[in-house]
Amino acid sequence: MIRSALLAATALLALGTPAAAQDFDITGATVATGDGSDPIEGGTVSVRGGRVVYAGPASGAPAASGTAVDGTGKWVTPGLFAAVTSLGLADVDAVDESNDTAARGSPFSAALDVAPALNPSSQHVLVSRAGGVTRASVTGYPSSSIFAGQGAIVDLGDDPMMVVRPRAFQMVALGEAGARLGGGSRTGAHTLLRNALREAGQYGDDSQLVGRAVQPERDRSGDDLPIDTRLLDNETERASDTLLTRFDAAALVPVVRGQQPLYVLVERAADIRQVLSLPREFPNLRLVLVGASEGWMVADRIAQAGIPVIARALNDLPVSFEQLAATQSNVGRMARAGVQVAIGGLDGGTDGQPRTATQYAGNLVALSRVPGADGLSWGQAFAAISSVPAAIAGFEGRLGVLANGAAGDVVMWDGDPLELDSAPERVFIDGVEQPLQNHQTRLRDRYRDLDESDLPKAYDW
Repeated sequence: MIRSALLAATALLALGTPAAAQDFDITGATVATGDGSDPIEGGTVSVRGGRVVYAGPASGAPAASGTAVDGTGKWVTPGLFAAVTSLGLADVDAVDESNDTAARGSPFSAALDVAPALNPSSQHVLVSRAGGVTRASVTGYPSSSIFAGQGAIVDLGDDPMMVVRPRAFQMVALGEAGARLGGGSRTGAHTLLRNALREAGQYGDDSQLVGRAVQPERDRSGDDLPIDTRLLDNETERASDTLLTRFDAAALVPVVRGQQPLYVLVERAADIRQVLSLPREFPNLRLVLVGASEGWMVADRIAQAGIPVIARALNDLPVSFEQLAATQSNVGRMARAGVQVAIGGLDGGTDGQPRTATQYAGNLVALSRVPGADGLSWGQAFAAISSVPAAIAGFEGRLGVLANGAAGDVVMWDGDPLELDSAPERVFIDGVEQPLQNHQTRLRDRYRDLDESDLPKAYDW
């Protein structure tokens, strides 16, 4: 018994024990709750046991408890939620050995699962955390098939346990990318998609798979994970003309049954209309549009269908034929039509880093003041990078918002977070204050005074 206890303790030490949540009250700050409302001057945010218990005017705040933080002159917001990123999947894009964003040579597609490949120590994760990003949805790219595989919801905390919800959604590419991967034509991509969904539905019924692909609650114990249904053996015979592997078919069972959202990469208005018609054939699909550069042209239909959108903020150049009608007013017009729109797709490439989401949101606020253009109000813009992407990911009221019972993901800024000259001073995830140091800050500190004594060791000879 003693030996077992020692082994268990040793295992915990090896894994690293997450820091304990702090109880704290930030007072006198400008508080933006992230729910789309206007910021509150002189507000208070209280966190107890890793969760927000109050955010609002000082007059309604609970009795102080734990650490008091003077927020005078500061802004306090929920942590940013970066939607559709590759955080933790790549260190250097151009170095294949460090890049797990695509599996071009894999025989699998829908079954690919990003969770085992995530690296919480990636500098991209650390840099994003220092920029106020506390949560993200992470996905790979479609490469060997129209299906990219299963994405995960993660936190950016300073601990080895990054995954909040594995297998949280499936990603598929239609439009030009789907056509390229589906045989050279949109007809091929759509036929592949329909065949895959029908095969998966039949396979799930024949194999009596439960289709459970997501965890309802956060699990950090490490010893009580549910059995992955794809690993269950079965003796069900399959037709000889099936295209999906057994793993890929099993991975799509929860998609067909509506237990796992299907994120669809699509840009052109005509392609969006085709996606909106999919529920006629597969009524249980839970769709999310990703990209939607021409979404404003069919905004009323998207809103009527109740399908959320994750779009780039300022995608206004016709860089492809499926984006000929791209405009900076896309997000504003969709929001005005009643579409639930999150800003996303900041994957670390030339389109921008996740930490620059505040810059894009601020630009959408500025756009609202340009004659003839459509942008967002301040509250809408901040919600588009916090509570809205969290809600699309299935965490409405729990992440990306300062509300009673929400996770204690709190960022204290030195000014308006949507202004370029503002930066986070303190970041909390689940009530635990996070370190903001990373490779970039260490380089800054080493060379800021140009003292040759701080040169790298390579010069010490």
